[in-house]
Amino acid sequence: MSRFHEFAGAEALAEAMADRVAATLSEAIGARGRASIAVSGGTTPGRFFDALSTRPLDWDKVDVTLVDERFVPFDNPRSNHALVAGRLLKNAASAAHFLPLYQPEPTAEAAAATASRTAGALAAPFDVVVLGMGGDGHTASFFPGGSHLSQALDMGTDAPILSMEADGAGEPRLTFSFRRLQDARLLILHIEGEAKRSVLEKAQAGHEETEMPVRAVLRRAATEVDIYWAP
Repeated sequence: MSRFHEFAGAEALAEAMADRVAATLSEAIGARGRASIAVSGGTTPGRFFDALSTRPLDWDKVDVTLVDERFVPFDNPRSNHALVAGRLLKNAASAAHFLPLYQPEPTAEAAAATASRTAGALAAPFDVVVLGMGGDGHTASFFPGGSHLSQALDMGTDAPILSMEADGAGEPRLTFSFRRLQDARLLILHIEGEAKRSVLEKAQAGHEETEMPVRAVLRRAATEVDIYWAP
């Protein structure tokens, strides 16, 4: 199940999505005293992060983490933590509590185990999850051919965070499992550009999840997916 939201440009999308996410976080704080959000890295969400960082809410009651992360330290230019620190955890949002996925362990497998005890300990479900999508149909770090893809997509998986290696991933990755993402109170897939829309349409038309793992989200998520797109 999904709802498609189309915008004339990336700035309009970022502002509208920031308003929606901020309202959801504010409602969660009012209802339960704290709110949680898991965001994605990459090149797409920067404008959204900038906009969300200015929204007035009780950011000191918000827990922020990542949907997935590269197994690289904070000072690596490919770190998603660094992106979030620079674009989201500023302005009003500087008061938020960030829980990283990267851990200084000898292997990604060990880092996933440690992160499962820290970021993975956040109460389920998340209030907000913002996913992206790659040109190969991956989302989070659910890569086609990934070393732990079947486990990551399995609703019976107990580990909240797993390691993932795949030809298209570059570095080893750390990723929340599908089980921990699919029931967020607000579940967003944020994509931009005609190429990504074509990938989305291909994913919507097919069924094989290991070929295009984003299909798991589109077809099996407990929460209806809000797709935000701009050309």
